[in-house]
Amino acid sequence: MKFSRLFKGVAAFAVMGSLLVSTFSAYAAGPRVRVVHASPDAPAVDVWVDGAKAFTNAPFKGITQYAGLTAGDHKVQVVPTGKTEPAVISATLTLDNDKDYTVVAVGKVANIEPLVLVDNNSAPAAGKAHVRFVHASPDAPAVDVAVKGGPVIFSNVAFKGVGDYTPVDAGTYDLEVRLAGTNTVALSVPGVKLDDGTVYTVFAMGLASGEPTLMAVPSVDSTHKAASAPTTLPTTGGESFLMLALVAGALLLMAGGGLRMVGQRNR
Repeated sequence: MKFSRLFKGVAAFAVMGSLLVSTFSAYAAGPRVRVVHASPDAPAVDVWVDGAKAFTNAPFKGITQYAGLTAGDHKVQVVPTGKTEPAVISATLTLDNDKDYTVVAVGKVANIEPLVLVDNNSAPAAGKAHVRFVHASPDAPAVDVAVKGGPVIFSNVAFKGVGDYTPVDAGTYDLEVRLAGTNTVALSVPGVKLDDGTVYTVFAMGLASGEPTLMAVPSVDSTHKAASAPTTLPTTGGESFLMLALVAGALLLMAGGGLRMVGQRNR
């Protein structure tokens, strides 16, 4: 009888574990979206996705975390913080599985629009970092981004233009934003630290003539450096789903049967 209960418990654990793993796999494969506030004269904003508030009180230069969504069409609206209208941006995005997206609010309020980027957060080669550049300054001309006293990394990037991901040796660099095709420096960006195994985006924000002034806003998009084991269990993310399956199995084996709910999916 005990063996029978144990067998049923193990079988139930196997089904539960299979469901948890398949659920996690579907979640992990879904698209992720983040929002960047790069409109120099817009107030702090809330971001609504499909009629529900997803991000709150994002200020100028604010870069949200990625949020997981399902594949398909999603309505994204950007409104002043604490309000439901007017929507300064209202757009329908079609999102694919296994892709990360960045939605950048660009331009002054009178001409604000979404710039939708598809991100590549895959791991750089050993000893390398990946960097891309996004020109989000509405009144700045086309620019080159170069290492001070060294080579040009991104060439002739105009407003709303994107310099493709570029592998560079990990290290610390002094960068310059120059008027395209010249040595005229529009912005100096000293001491940019690029870590091994990390993916970055550098946004040019602000105004070339006016306030807020032209500035470089870096973002750490993804890191693939080896990490030590956590001292506490994570409360969100895929690891918790797998840990729940293991805990469920241990409880079932100890009890000799009787399926017990030990957790639920937390997104």
